[in-house]
Amino acid sequence: MLSFPNAKINLGLNITAKRDDGYHNIETVFYPIGIKDVLEITDAPEVSCEIHGIEVPGSANDNLCLKAFNLLAADFNIIPQKINLLKNIPVGAGLGGGSADAAFTLKLVNQRFGLGLSDEQLWQYARKLGADCAFFIKNKPAFAFNKGDEFEDVKIDLNKYFLVVVMPTIHVSTANAYANVKPQRQVKSIKEIIEQPMGTWKEELTNDFEDSVFKDHPAIAKIKAELYDEGAIFALLSGSGASVFGIFEKELKLPLLEKENKVFYGV
Repeated sequence: MLSFPNAKINLGLNITAKRDDGYHNIETVFYPIGIKDVLEITDAPEVSCEIHGIEVPGSANDNLCLKAFNLLAADFNIIPQKINLLKNIPVGAGLGGGSADAAFTLKLVNQRFGLGLSDEQLWQYARKLGADCAFFIKNKPAFAFNKGDEFEDVKIDLNKYFLVVVMPTIHVSTANAYANVKPQRQVKSIKEIIEQPMGTWKEELTNDFEDSVFKDHPAIAKIKAELYDEGAIFALLSGSGASVFGIFEKELKLPLLEKENKVFYGV
């Protein structure tokens, strides 16, 4: 049985507070995009996970898909499955690929075995796997707050625009990115800004990770600048990086950026 986990971008990201449990409270708008992995589960003598495509750091035995499967297997009588994952979503990109894979595993197992779990029940399982996993259960634009696992619907549709995602060959440490950010609540909420005309976003819609990430990795800052030079209406680091996305009015190609980066067009 097949499924196609998709990536997301962050339309703005503010770190509003450090929590007592070690996490941070954030505000962001998660927006699903069309860069996709391929996920398959099939009957097998024992539970296993095999990863193909882009190399994923660590052991397949520690993959979030396997952890998601085991969460449900602990509560339901599910026969063993082999999980095959074809990775296409860049790793360490701020695009939520691992979280998407985990959430789609939950949904796929729920469907495959007729468990009858509601979105609310799947959310509870997803929250155990990672802060943004729960977003991919409904997988539609959402204003996320608290740890990034509480949601409100937002009306935002980018389908009339041409979206480009640029992934450099740079690793950004999420832990370092958080360590170098000073939490503060912004005067205007991202949810309010996102409802304004896109022409205002460049001045008001920010990602709190950009200052520290750009300081440590000037090449990523250069990508954002080049997207604006090429006519982007809006460009921003996604998550804690390393990917940067640009929103354009018309389809285009960016050969200069392709020389040193992986560029995804029309996602």
